[in-house]
Amino acid sequence: MTTTQLQPMPDDWRRALAVVAHPDDLEYGCSAAIAAWTDEGREVAYVLATRGEAGIDTLEPERCGPLREREQRASAAVVGVSAVEFLDHRDGVVEYGTALRRDIAAAIRRHRPELVITLNHRDTWGGVAWNTPDHVAVGRATLDAAGDAGNRWIFPELTEQGLQPWDGVRWVAVAGSSTPTHAADATSGMERAVRSLLEHRTYIEALTDEDPETYVRGFLTRHAGATGERFGGKPAVAFELFPR
Repeated sequence: MTTTQLQPMPDDWRRALAVVAHPDDLEYGCSAAIAAWTDEGREVAYVLATRGEAGIDTLEPERCGPLREREQRASAAVVGVSAVEFLDHRDGVVEYGTALRRDIAAAIRRHRPELVITLNHRDTWGGVAWNTPDHVAVGRATLDAAGDAGNRWIFPELTEQGLQPWDGVRWVAVAGSSTPTHAADATSGMERAVRSLLEHRTYIEALTDEDPETYVRGFLTRHAGATGERFGGKPAVAFELFPR
C-alpha cells in the first residue's frame, strides 16, 4: 500500500490563534511547529478553555489551576508566544454549546487570525483510545466558532461589546487527527518543543515515573518521526486542514 504524502502547511498568513481545552494540549506535538512559525515573525496566540485544575489527582483544583496556568505561560514563552488567555470553563466538564462557541468566537474576533489551530475533536484517537469530552467539545466548538466569528447576526452582543466580526479565518488546522492532510517541518523547533513540554513538570511527574526529559523527548521525537515518514523524511507535526 502506498502511504499518502502530507502536503506542506500554508505559509501565506501572519496571525494564528490556537484554541485548546487544557494546559499541555499544545505542547504534546504542536509546539515544534509554533516555534518555527514565531521564528519567521508570525504572531501566535493561545486560548485555553480551562486551567487544567482537575488534571492532577494529588492536587486539589484551587491549588492545581494557578500552578498549571503558570506552567502554561512559561511553556508558551519558550516557543515565542506571549499572549495566553484562559476562558475559565471548568476542567473535565466543558460543554459543547453556544456559550463555548461565543467565548471562542470572541477570542477569534479579538485576535483576528487567518489560521486557527485546535486539537482532535473526534471521539477517539485513531480508533484505539477514547478521547476526552473536553477535547471533543473544544475542538468542535472551535471549528464552528471560526464561522460564527464572521457572522454579525450570530452573537450580536459581541459587536455591542466592541468586537467587530472577523471573516478572515482561512483555515482551521486540527492537530492530533488520525486523518491528517498537511504537516509542518519540526526540525528547527524540536528542541524548544522539548523544553516547552518540560515546563509542565508538575503534570508530567504526576503522569509518569520515567525521567521527565527522557519521557518528553521520546514522546515528541517518536511522533515527529512517524509523521516525517509521510513528509519527505523530515520530523514533522501533522494537521488535518479545513479550508474556509
